[in-house]
Amino acid sequence: MTMVNKADKNVARQKRHKRVRGKISGTAQRPRLNVFRSAKNIYAQVIDDVNGVTLAAASSLDKDFEGNGGNKEAAKKVGEMIAKKAADKGITEVVFDRGGYLYHGRVKELAEGAREGGLKF
Repeated sequence: MTMVNKADKNVARQKRHKRVRGKISGTAQRPRLNVFRSAKNIYAQVIDDVNGVTLAAASSLDKDFEGNGGNKEAAKKVGEMIAKKAADKGITEVVFDRGGYLYHGRVKELAEGAREGGLKF
């Protein structure tokens, strides 16, 4: 009997992410807004790749976060939270890094939340 080898979705995503990262990079003036999506939570970071530092981070695991972390409402809230934290640091423009995920559903909601929060990308 032969077992069917199912392609690992995360490996494929990481390959896509690497490919995209070859083209985009965050600077101090215009950092990268990175998104990571797990089954139960969603995470966002604003990263300056030149100095290799995270300038701001928000996730559905934060203490001030209420509700379920694995849905679109949560993603939108995290987007707004990251925008607020970035604004406190004086960051208005970012380059969006969807992390190899499709720009759809939770990733899209997070982006829209961040835009509503005042981030430009």
